[in-house]
Amino acid sequence: MPITLKQARIIVEASIAKGRELKLKPLSVVILDPRTSLVACNSEEGVSQMRWRIAQGKANAAIQLGMGSRALMVRAEQQAYFIQSMNGLANGEFVPVPGGVLIRDADGSLLGAVGISGDTSDNDETAALAGISAAGLVAETG
Repeated sequence: MPITLKQARIIVEASIAKGRELKLKPLSVVILDPRTSLVACNSEEGVSQMRWRIAQGKANAAIQLGMGSRALMVRAEQQAYFIQSMNGLANGEFVPVPGGVLIRDADGSLLGAVGISGDTSDNDETAALAGISAAGLVAETG
């Protein structure tokens, strides 16, 4: 079963709250279901124009290759041509840097992915992890 709108809203709100707690730059948060369909997207006031698309690219990359975007960054460092090829297949909507996290239920079933952009990639991922935890779900970054 894919992520519900209620779960997605919790993740979005808690991720943004974590960003405010840490005094991060304004964030964009995108939640995709396992088919990469958009479930939720919110951006804070003052976020730069491309941030929601970057967030979507992080979540999209995680879903399409079945691993968090932090793991994809490591793979890109080791196999740049492979990741570049995957980005081509994904029509350029593939952002392999931290901030894209798979969302699973307690049984390990894939519900979707969250992508966040606005601050450093590490901070984006921290906000994503807080959001997933607040929803009572399991994060997968690797």
